[in-house]
Amino acid sequence: MEITFLGTSAGLPTKERNTQTIILSLAPIDNTFWLFDAGEACQHQILHTNIKLGKLDNIFITHLHGDHIFGLPGLLTSRSFQGGENKPLTLYGPAGIKTYIETTLSISGSHLNYPIEIVEIEDGDVLHINQIKVTIKKLNHGIDSFGYRLQFPDTQGNLLSDKLIHSGIMPGPIYQRFKTQQTVDFEGVIYETKDYRLPDKPGKVVVIFGDTMPCETEIELAQSADVIVHESTYLDGDLDLSHKYYHSHIDDVAKLVSESKVKKVLINHVSNRYNLEDIARLKEMIQITYPEMNFEIVKDFDSFEI
Repeated sequence: MEITFLGTSAGLPTKERNTQTIILSLAPIDNTFWLFDAGEACQHQILHTNIKLGKLDNIFITHLHGDHIFGLPGLLTSRSFQGGENKPLTLYGPAGIKTYIETTLSISGSHLNYPIEIVEIEDGDVLHINQIKVTIKKLNHGIDSFGYRLQFPDTQGNLLSDKLIHSGIMPGPIYQRFKTQQTVDFEGVIYETKDYRLPDKPGKVVVIFGDTMPCETEIELAQSADVIVHESTYLDGDLDLSHKYYHSHIDDVAKLVSESKVKKVLINHVSNRYNLEDIARLKEMIQITYPEMNFEIVKDFDSFEI
């Protein structure tokens, strides 16, 4: 799996960074993409990648501020002409997202050539999509803003071929049955297949946060996650100022990572007042202040394997 950032600025685009858009590639679990938020011009950003809109089958909106949704109508209509014809799409977002989409498409005379389902989410919702459990929690941002915790399925442990051979079971089609069945009847003997596999590898946990200031539900969502994507609108300066606007400061992010035992944090939604040179300089300072924190301050088009 791979996560790609198509926009990393907060509030407004800059000459170097676009507004919020995140793409999650589900390969090898599934040959599809999920989109999280759709900042202005996100369809143009996608043109600079190998992402195909026809393979985009789920969109998740964290909240309805413009820097997270102004690119959505254009993206939806472009999908009609870029491989999406007759391919269903499901869109999840806070209350109001259905009105926003239907109104925008209607007054612009736009028509989609594929079925779209719009699901308005609530705090505590749990979705099951393609074996992926998606837990949704409300954050603290002044308007309804949500975080999505993605629990991926466990990966089956490899076969212990030496042990199978020692038991007189030679390589062949029978091995596939040891991979897919709980028991196998071989030459009149019933074998428990779990005894011939390494332990399953726990599925990855990825959390995508909407904009927020610190709150209890953040800790619930982030607990023991492999990767979280979290805003840090403020990389320096006054902590109280960030909270005044219901945003997070880098000190908030560091505290969350420590308390929740997060393995890695990808920091986005960085204020448009910072240019890339500022961000590089501040990153060095943050590394000194929080040497235990495994983090990246992401740039547009950065990709990370999960």
